[in-house]
Amino acid sequence: MAISSTDISNRIVEAVLAQKLAPGSRLGEQELALLFDCSRTIVREALTRLAARGIVTVSARRGWYLIEPSQDEAREAFEARRVIETGLIRQSAGGVRKEALKRLKQHLQLEKAALRQDDIGKRSYLLGDFHVCLADCLGNSLLADTLRDYTARTTLIAMRYQSTHDAEQSCEDHVRIVEALARGDIAEAEALMAEHIGTVQAALSVSAAPDPLARLREALAPVRTGGAPPAAEGAASASAQLLRTTPSKAARRRSAAGGPASSSDDSSTYLGKLL
Repeated sequence: MAISSTDISNRIVEAVLAQKLAPGSRLGEQELALLFDCSRTIVREALTRLAARGIVTVSARRGWYLIEPSQDEAREAFEARRVIETGLIRQSAGGVRKEALKRLKQHLQLEKAALRQDDIGKRSYLLGDFHVCLADCLGNSLLADTLRDYTARTTLIAMRYQSTHDAEQSCEDHVRIVEALARGDIAEAEALMAEHIGTVQAALSVSAAPDPLARLREALAPVRTGGAPPAAEGAASASAQLLRTTPSKAARRRSAAGGPASSSDDSSTYLGKLL
């Protein structure tokens, strides 16, 4: 059976939820076409859909990439999830069907089993998919699809901003939410969901935006030889001062000809100053 663009987009979202694709990962059309044994047209259709859903972005020159959410986008994504998920629970005041509770409890068992195993991808996927499953169990498949996208985005956010939230704590939060639903305590379930989302958001390290040049900055920093004797250090300092104050040959020629010396000939303008 030939693969469809929907199948490809679903597989990409699943990979994001399993934390197998990092923020900013490039999604090459040719590579995906080879991987899924399909045409680039089908791949492009899948990526276009994901772009409309806010999961990938495209550049005319660079191609398709998973989004790298900013701090404002991270805040908005969690706010959207809080509104949607607490609203869903509030709308279930009439009670949750036994079949739905059974399905939720089965999902919790899968989460607990994944926590005992050493499969981070499966664990991450199930913890995110709980929220999609909850929406579906509460009878709103449309919002379940929406939550799948928002959960994928918040997964990318957690990876980008190095979330410290514990997986076991997430599972415990899910258990308490389902227990409240089973008791018919909708207000408690709603409060627990709001608390859970807030805790996950608070675990993000968003106090400062990631420095895209951090690794390059560290690699190209001037080499410091801590073991050099003071005399050598003084000589090095004198040499550096000489380099900064001695005009270049071109500058000396212009000076002799009566022309102005250009500041661009100053040999102190080196890569380190640009970093």
